[in-house]
Amino acid sequence: MRARVSWTLVLAAFLALPPFQRDRVEEMGFGEIFRIERMRVDPALTQSLRSRWDREANAFAFPWGHMIPSLEVVSRITGLSVYGKAVSGYTYPCYHDIAERLLDLLVERRSSLVPRIALQESLGLFEAGKNAGESEDEYLERLARVSRRELASEPRTQADLDLRRFLVLFLGRLLFATRGDAVHCRFLPLLADLGEVGGYAWGAAFLAHQFDCLSASDRQTSTSGFYPFLQVWAYLHLPALGRGELTRPGLVPIARRWESLRDTRHLADQLEHLQEAIDSYPYLDVVWQYYLGEGDEGQPWLAQARPYFGRSVWLHALNLVLPLNLFLTQRSLGLRQSVVEFPVRDRFRRSGRSFRGLHDTTDWRERAREQIENWKRKGKGEIASLRALLQSAVQDREAAQRQTTELRSELERVRGTGAGGASSSQSAGGSPSLMEARLTGAVLRAEEAQRHLEERERDLELAHERAKKLQSERDQLRIRAEAAEAQMAEMARELATL
Repeated sequence: MRARVSWTLVLAAFLALPPFQRDRVEEMGFGEIFRIERMRVDPALTQSLRSRWDREANAFAFPWGHMIPSLEVVSRITGLSVYGKAVSGYTYPCYHDIAERLLDLLVERRSSLVPRIALQESLGLFEAGKNAGESEDEYLERLARVSRRELASEPRTQADLDLRRFLVLFLGRLLFATRGDAVHCRFLPLLADLGEVGGYAWGAAFLAHQFDCLSASDRQTSTSGFYPFLQVWAYLHLPALGRGELTRPGLVPIARRWESLRDTRHLADQLEHLQEAIDSYPYLDVVWQYYLGEGDEGQPWLAQARPYFGRSVWLHALNLVLPLNLFLTQRSLGLRQSVVEFPVRDRFRRSGRSFRGLHDTTDWRERAREQIENWKRKGKGEIASLRALLQSAVQDREAAQRQTTELRSELERVRGTGAGGASSSQSAGGSPSLMEARLTGAVLRAEEAQRHLEERERDLELAHERAKKLQSERDQLRIRAEAAEAQMAEMARELATL
């Protein structure tokens, strides 16, 4: 099923829910998704971005350096929650009994897939095809009207059953969509207690799913997951590609502001054009920190999400446990970042773990305990991340110094050669004057690179010192707050004894 059709079906089911059910979906943190206008799919843009994805680094490897969609990006573009408990728990080789108990639907043995038609019809989405001459709005309204007749109107047991079915359709066909027609129900165990659903960091799980989809085969043409996310990310950070149009400025989340521009050329021609555009993209037109000018008005979810912004953490979506390596994108953190040559895949191999396989009953909270603890601590923390960047910068600067020293020594040797040196230089492939010119240019470039690295090191040192000072101030405030709480508790106990 096409991604846009899936979006229409999920939106129709949401609109068909009675008001008290929609309120529950809002409380779970999913409401903002349904305020985003249905967007045209841009497979050429998605494939062009996928072709630049570094599977080892979990980052885009562009000619100007690595770029990574972050938790702040997810929060601001989609409005999804990126704070709370990690989306982790049990996975099973067979969901037959769980689906029968929580959905009253049949799932085949040794499977986590619910038949799409059966799931749709359980929500009243009969005859889901679009009629001839029917507009998109008419199609949506008809689906919602028919579905509304089948759904429970009172908050009782049947209403809980309806809501779980809707959430499985929403998670399986929109937010965490995969290829194929059936709908996965891997998240169903987390939906057993509907009151707990809003406590999970679904936005972080969504980002892990996006990373996984980007790591799929370059030949894959279908779009997985909530496709507007990557499209809007490209509109914001690579505006010169010209693939999106800002039609509703000021709306939040940011995905509500944009429309995908129609491109009537053949897909192969679009792909060729986009690849050339990325290869020749002006470095100064790359937008690294789009969100600096964005306020928080109308986005209450940002207050709790902010402690996770700018952190290198492990992302969790059950059996997907993937690192968010923000230290690779220093420019997005307000730091200097050197331009690197493309391709860069072999230069940035970072160790990481992506747990896969659902052949056995597995508790991912236990299997990925270390990564779960990392999420609870909000990653290594700002100071640790800056310290790691600083150590890397020192190593780069020292390597540049060694290279500059070696080049200077070689230049002095060439300058000091006599007639015999000239003969040997010619036999090696060049006259002394030509060798001297080449070495002089190489020394100048090495000295420039060294100066750049020294500036970067100084910037990191200042940022590290500022972060330590802020952390010290936060610790002092926390100690004072704890002391005040203890004093208030003691006063309350004394008052209780009077």
